[in-house]
Amino acid sequence: MRPMSSDPNPLADALPGRIFFPGRAASLSAQIVGDVRDALFAKKLKPGDSIGTENQIASRYGVSRIVARDALRTLQALGIAEIKMGKGGGARVARGNPRLFAEALAVQLDLTGVGPAEIMDAQRAIEALAAELAAENATADDVARLRALIADADAAMNDPARFTELGAAFHLAVAEVSHNRVLVVQLVSLQHVSWPRRNPTLDKKVMRRIQDVHRELLGLIEIRDAAGARRMMDDHVKMIRARRVSEHGKASRPLVPAKAGTQRNNAGARKLSLASRLRGNERSLRIVSGDGGEDTGCC
Repeated sequence: MRPMSSDPNPLADALPGRIFFPGRAASLSAQIVGDVRDALFAKKLKPGDSIGTENQIASRYGVSRIVARDALRTLQALGIAEIKMGKGGGARVARGNPRLFAEALAVQLDLTGVGPAEIMDAQRAIEALAAELAAENATADDVARLRALIADADAAMNDPARFTELGAAFHLAVAEVSHNRVLVVQLVSLQHVSWPRRNPTLDKKVMRRIQDVHRELLGLIEIRDAAGARRMMDDHVKMIRARRVSEHGKASRPLVPAKAGTQRNNAGARKLSLASRLRGNERSLRIVSGDGGEDTGCC
């Protein structure tokens, strides 16, 4: 059956007419979802635009309200639609939420069982580019923010757990002041998978070395030495990679171990472990770093 065009549905101009083939009822809601996504990619819909109510969508497509409801719920689960109930309700195109994408990507990486070498190769590229762009794009406020994080970490030298959180926040902030949201989302996803634990056993010598690294990187960003910032971060993460791969043996071994009594490639155990981490502070990236070949165990 063809979508109906007489209903004043907000999607009437955005969605193409499609033919629904008999015997494919299960795919009806999927086609509606596909039409909405196509309209988004074609810029016919934008965040905040109305998608319509169940009745409007059902009328537009000549389907039942159950099918329309299923399509809206799928769009909501995908983070594409926001649904408001009651009078004046209906579905609207959601505002962008990078956190949803980061979490979804982290789950898929975890279920795939990627090894430390794969993750660190990707992280090395992402963090090096982020540092380069930070040096090119950072504003005075951005530099002040990075400096404040370093100062906060200086004040947390007697609290290793807090120090680690602040070091992680500094690395995330470097990515954020690159002003490239794609890099930030990718880094958050990788950190959810690769750095699940804090290290509360850092000694002050290690903490001082970490702070020296962060201060030097900030200095390069402040003077807009993009090439220098990129090289420094690249070397920084390269050392992290070597240590992580050495720690975990084979590069293909998953970073999240299965629970006792299960095999290490048990996807269910990995999913549970990841879910518990995602419920934590989404801005804490638990980064491990080092320089000069010494294992700093942190940030």
